[in-house]
Amino acid sequence: MSSLEITKILSTSQATEILNRKPQTLRKWACLENGPIKPLRVNGRLAWRVEDLRALLINGNSSLATNKFLSKSTR
Repeated sequence: MSSLEITKILSTSQATEILNRKPQTLRKWACLENGPIKPLRVNGRLAWRVEDLRALLINGNSSLATNKFLSKSTR
């Protein structure tokens, strides 16, 4: 029996709220492939893994951290 791993993802607009960044910043990270996290592409749209956002907030630049994200349960 195999288990499926379900990855929780957010849209660019949702990710920008969490990271306190503009959508253009996340799009630039995706286009230039030079950002701290890399998006998934779903039907031609960018999607951002919740686990990557969480890791960035915890381990990355502390100026990105928002209590709103860290206090919410993603389960």
